[in-house]
Amino acid sequence: MSEEVVETVERVTGSGIPVRGNDIDTDQVIPARFMKVITFDGLGEFAFFDQRFDDEDNEKDHPMNEERFRDASVMVVNANFGCGSSREHAPQALMRWGIDALIGESFAEIFAGNCLALGIPTVTADHETVSEIQAWTESNPDDDIEIDVADETVRYGDHEVTVTVDEAQRRALVDGVWDTTALMQSNSGAVAETAAGLPYLDD
Repeated sequence: MSEEVVETVERVTGSGIPVRGNDIDTDQVIPARFMKVITFDGLGEFAFFDQRFDDEDNEKDHPMNEERFRDASVMVVNANFGCGSSREHAPQALMRWGIDALIGESFAEIFAGNCLALGIPTVTADHETVSEIQAWTESNPDDDIEIDVADETVRYGDHEVTVTVDEAQRRALVDGVWDTTALMQSNSGAVAETAAGLPYLDD
C-alpha cells in the first residue's frame, strides 16, 4: 500500500461570496430531504436549495444564483452560522459547491468541527470587519481573498485584517493532522508494526 501524503492547510485563496444573516442553520444549508443519499457526491447542487429556489424551482434572489459568484471559494457569513442539527452533510454540500473556507462572526461548534474534518477553515472576526469584507466582496466578485490560517490574517484588496482561528483548529490544519484517514495511511508502517505485535491479530 502506498503511503498517503498528509495535506496541510496553511493558506486559502479564492474569490468570495457574501451570505448575509444570523443564525443560518444546517437545515437551510442542506434541507433534510436531500440527506437520503448514500454518498455525499452531488450534494453541492442542493446547497441552500430552499433559499435559492421556490416551490416551482424558479430562482430566488440569492448570491449563490448569481453568475458573478459561481466560482467563489470563500464564503463570508455572519453570526452563529451552522447552528441547529449536527448534520455533516452541511459542510459537505458547501465543499461540493466549491467552498474551501469560511469567514464569519461566529460558527456553531459542531459545524466548525465538521468543517475541520474536511480541511475547511472557519475563521472569525467582529461584526464590523465581516460586514466590510462582505461589502468588498459584493463590489469585487472576481478578486481574491487570502486567508492565512497560520498567521490568522485575511487580505483582500489593499486591506489586511486580523482574524481568529480556534487554536486546536489552527494546529490541526497547519500541522496536517485534520485528516485522520490520511494520517493513519501516512503512518501505515507503524500501524502494521504495532498490529504485528498484538497476539489477538495473529493469522
